[in-house]
Amino acid sequence: MLEILSPYQFSEQRAEYDAKVARMRHSHYMDYPRHVHLETLARCNASCNFCPYPNLNRKHTKMSDALIDKVLNELTELPPEMNFQISPFKVSEPFLDTRLFETLGKINTLIPQANIALTSNASPITEDKLEALQEVKNIGYLWISFNDHREEEYERVMGLNYQRTHQRLDMIHDAFADGEVYFPVVLSRVGDGSKADHEFVEWAGINFPLFKASVFPRMEWMGQVEGLNVYEVPNMGCERWFELSITATGEVAHCCADGQAEYPIGNVNDQHVLEIYNSPEYRKLREATVSRLSVEPCNRCTFM
Repeated sequence: MLEILSPYQFSEQRAEYDAKVARMRHSHYMDYPRHVHLETLARCNASCNFCPYPNLNRKHTKMSDALIDKVLNELTELPPEMNFQISPFKVSEPFLDTRLFETLGKINTLIPQANIALTSNASPITEDKLEALQEVKNIGYLWISFNDHREEEYERVMGLNYQRTHQRLDMIHDAFADGEVYFPVVLSRVGDGSKADHEFVEWAGINFPLFKASVFPRMEWMGQVEGLNVYEVPNMGCERWFELSITATGEVAHCCADGQAEYPIGNVNDQHVLEIYNSPEYRKLREATVSRLSVEPCNRCTFM
């Protein structure tokens, strides 16, 4: 069995990670989130066996247009010179929300400095949607969660039709080759430490050479997905303390790894997003917590 090591297993990379957290403690990010997940529709067409979605407690919940507008308008208070990322999803497939492009247009207008990150399994990305995506400004990347290059294993793991998704990847790759896609595309796998991790990267390089390939370690979503082979919780801080993860119900999860929002830190239905971000307990994580091992629920999280 070959093993892909997590970054913090290397002392140099771990020191770099710790230094990044320390820098954020002395920046705008103490007062303003560097990244916001905004789950406008808690729906996904996949059923990945390493994801909490199959048992999600808010499945198919749709955030109201009014609440989307409230959150985006509150985020206009972020300093315009600050680097900021927004992801219009959480435990969801963003291209299933028919309002996606309307929401992306609002982000471009209201928060022009926002870098937009999109993660999709690619299955719902039609030619029309890809063309519409090219009109959206400030897309930082399109991250495609493909997870296995072997057809039978792909369908077992994700519960999607392999050939359909492969056709979508071919379409996106052709558009990229023709210069019609201006943003990077990443083809990713949630690794299991087996030789298939390396084989996936090799396969991606041969079949989709213009995409970047990525393999990253699995996590247990703070114990919300059981039976996974994961690394030990590292004795270090976490850059996710400088983010907000807003679910379709309006509840703000502890972080992106809190898929079920079992540890909410606030609710945007009746609180300002910056009030939630700067609530005393959550701010304390950013200000003074050295190791995630010393705080709940971070002491059960391996995600980087």
